[in-house]
Amino acid sequence: MKIAVYGRQFNDPSVFPYIRQVFDSLAQHKVDIYVHPILSEYLQGNVDISACATLNCDEPIKNNVDVFLTLGGDGTLLDMVTLVRDSGVPVIGINFGRLGFLASINKSDIAAAIHAVVNKEFTLDSRELLVIDSEQKLFGDNNFALNDVTIHKRDDSAMITTHVAMDGEFLNSYWGDGIIISTPTGSTAYSLSCNGPIIFPQSNSIALTPVAPHNLNVRPVVLPDTTTLTLDIDYRGNNYIVSCDSRTVIVDKPMQFKVYKAGFKLNLVRLNNESYLSTLRKKLLWGLDARNY
Repeated sequence: MKIAVYGRQFNDPSVFPYIRQVFDSLAQHKVDIYVHPILSEYLQGNVDISACATLNCDEPIKNNVDVFLTLGGDGTLLDMVTLVRDSGVPVIGINFGRLGFLASINKSDIAAAIHAVVNKEFTLDSRELLVIDSEQKLFGDNNFALNDVTIHKRDDSAMITTHVAMDGEFLNSYWGDGIIISTPTGSTAYSLSCNGPIIFPQSNSIALTPVAPHNLNVRPVVLPDTTTLTLDIDYRGNNYIVSCDSRTVIVDKPMQFKVYKAGFKLNLVRLNNESYLSTLRKKLLWGLDARNY
């Protein structure tokens, strides 16, 4: 089995023992280990990866990598979306961050998780992505998002107005700080903090969530994922922000965007002792009311 490993730089040196455990566990199972150049450079002098090969990012990973393993939080796993793209290569994340909805493997479960992956004791959880398109290609070929597409005002600017049409029919004009269009995967991210709904991955839906709307009767809406949304931005400030997952562009003119479902999915590794519902309960502390005990 060929396993590629990616991670960002870590501010906390206490993660190094866990990183060593990851590579030691992989080595014990005698898999071929490929380390992403960013992680390889960072680990020099801290973790011995001399037995590992460096991943060639110029080559397609399909048929060259069996599983992609990320070390970090959800943001680290989101970084991998632009590398994995439509290859179908499964991705699993070991959580060195905080909540970890996507990177769901706890540091204390590293050995067991790697054993399960190597022995193929998992299922694939296919997740939908969104595409954002415009006349000016703001994100180049990486114009897809696993979590969400966001239009947001700058910190020092006035409200922006987003006129939204659904499949060519006018839906609403949103006055406020911006809007979030999220996949079911992204429904537990920024959208959730703005009172958006939690959507199960199999729901075939997307959520449109306003950010600090200046209308008391404006609420999040859940739409079919077959919908094409057209967004026309009206603003009085100098510029505004367009985000595609963790990738952000500052735009300084009115522009029209189209947001719709991507033509491919991302495969998340779901270990056999996990479920989406168990992840929700654990991460959101559901069922911990004292009256339940």
